[in-house]
Amino acid sequence: MSDEPIEEQPYLYGTTVVDIGDLRVARGMTRRPVSSCRHARLTYDPKERRIWCKDCEKDVDPFDAFTVLVEQYDRACKDINKRADEIDEASRFQCRSLAAKKVDEVWRRRKVVPACPSCGHGIFPEDYADGVPTVGREYALARRKAAKK
Repeated sequence: MSDEPIEEQPYLYGTTVVDIGDLRVARGMTRRPVSSCRHARLTYDPKERRIWCKDCEKDVDPFDAFTVLVEQYDRACKDINKRADEIDEASRFQCRSLAAKKVDEVWRRRKVVPACPSCGHGIFPEDYADGVPTVGREYALARRKAAKK
């Protein structure tokens, strides 16, 4: 931290002349002109302590370079999270698909039927002719847990 005193700006105390540049900075606007280059190909040189764009060959403001890096990092994190969600969904779907195939294989044998895992009674295809009865997942898990005790 520097021990230098803070220079007070005269326009804060009611002067009649206001520097437009200071007003723009105070409102969050920059004095630098906006460039049409997105500075996607940043190059840095630690010896010169300089960052520049390979496309437009202009020096890039350190804050702008930091913003580019943060945006790329954020985009990569979102992409990774999206892919992880897709993989989880695919594995859950695959589990249901494999279970349905196994039940279907047992029903095709004709001499045996699959048994209910909780009560042990047989499950027949005719039981589902009028539709599939459903029950809440949490309720079913709680009943199964209570039956095991």
